[in-house]
Amino acid sequence: MSSTADEEKDSDSIGVGVEMLPTEAQGQKPAFEGQTRIAAISSNTAYRIDTVVKGLNRPWGLDFLPDGRMIITEKPGRIRIIDLDGNLGDSIGGVLPVHFQQDGGLMDVVIASDFAKSREIFWSFSERKDTGYVPSIARGRIAVDEKNLENVTVIYRTEPAIGSVMHYGTKLLIDGEGYLLATMGERYEQRVRVRAQALNSAFGKVIRIDRTGHGAPGNPFIGREDALAEIWAYGFRDPQGMAYHPENGELWLSEHGPRAGDEINVITAGKNYGWPMISYGLEYNKELVNGGLTQSENMEQPIYYWDPAVAPAGICIYSGKLIPELKNNLFVACLRGKHLIRLTLDGHKVTGEERLLVDWGQRIRAVCEGPDGALYLWNDEAEGCVIRIIPV
Repeated sequence: MSSTADEEKDSDSIGVGVEMLPTEAQGQKPAFEGQTRIAAISSNTAYRIDTVVKGLNRPWGLDFLPDGRMIITEKPGRIRIIDLDGNLGDSIGGVLPVHFQQDGGLMDVVIASDFAKSREIFWSFSERKDTGYVPSIARGRIAVDEKNLENVTVIYRTEPAIGSVMHYGTKLLIDGEGYLLATMGERYEQRVRVRAQALNSAFGKVIRIDRTGHGAPGNPFIGREDALAEIWAYGFRDPQGMAYHPENGELWLSEHGPRAGDEINVITAGKNYGWPMISYGLEYNKELVNGGLTQSENMEQPIYYWDPAVAPAGICIYSGKLIPELKNNLFVACLRGKHLIRLTLDGHKVTGEERLLVDWGQRIRAVCEGPDGALYLWNDEAEGCVIRIIPV
C-alpha cells in the first residue's frame, strides 16, 4: 500500500504511564488483583505512523476486501472503498437512509465470509421507525462496477423503537462459521436499560444471526419460549468493540461504562455480564448504580476495567505478524481518552498497560490488524482519516 510517512517516533515518545487521576467511583474495590490500574509498561519497538487516507467524515467501521482494499463507513450515511494507493472512492449508492444524531448514524460494516462469490456485505445503522429510533442491520450486494448496492434488505431491527438516540452498540463481527455477531446497546434510558437483563429483549445483548436475521444454530437459548433465539450473551450497556483471539478463538469485547467502569470482557455463550445490576462506575449524576453493587452471583466479572472512563470503542488482539513484540497484545481505541491503549495479557489476566498516540489528540474510533500485519486506526472526527502503525 502506498502511503505517506507523516512522522517517525520511537516508542518512548508516543507512550505515557498508566492512569494517575483519582478514581470517580471512590470506595469500590476490584474483585481481584490486577482488575484495574495495572502497572505501566513501555514497548521497545520503534514505530512509524503513516496516513493511509484523509477526507473522511466521522469514519465508524472498516473491513478489508479480499484484494486488500478497504471498505469504510462514514457516520452521516456513506459507504466508500479505499484503493491500494490510498485513494478514496465515491459514495456507493443504495445505502438505506440513516438517522444521524448523537450516537446514531451509519456504523459498522463487514464483508460476508463468502464475499469473493456473493459480494455481500452487512452494515449497521440507526433508523427512524414510528415515533422513535432503532438500531438495525442490513445486507446488500456490491454491484460489479462497485457504484451501487443491490438486493438491499434490513435483516434485523432491535425493537421497539424508543426516543433515545444513544447506546446503539452495533459492532459487527463474522464468526468462524460465517454467522454474524452484533452488539446491541441498552438504549440509555433508565426505564428501558433494565431490558439488558431480559431474555425476551435484544437490548443490551450480543446477538448471533444468520444472513436472514434469524438466530444462528448453536445459540444458547434456542428452544426456550422465554428467550430470543438470537441472543449469544447478555447484560451489556453499550459495547462497541469485539475481536477474536488469533490463537484460541475466544471472543473479547469492550464496553462503555457509565461515569467510569469501562470494561473488557471475555464472552462465553449464555453468560450474564451484569449491567445494570452490577457496575464499577457511577451514574452521570454521580449516584451509585444499583446501590453500588459490583459483584453478584451468576454474573460475570470484567477481566479489566477503567476508572475514570476512557470510552473504549474498537479493539484488536494483534497476531504479531509484523511487530513480534506485540504478539497477543490487546489494543483498545479510546474516544474520550483520545489515545490507543495496549494491554499485555497472560491468559485472561492483564499484566501491563501502555497508552499510545496521546499526542495525536484524536477520538480514536477503532483499531484492527490489516492483511499486511500493520495496525490500522481511524478517528471519530469530522476531519476523519485512517492511519497505520508499522515498525521503523
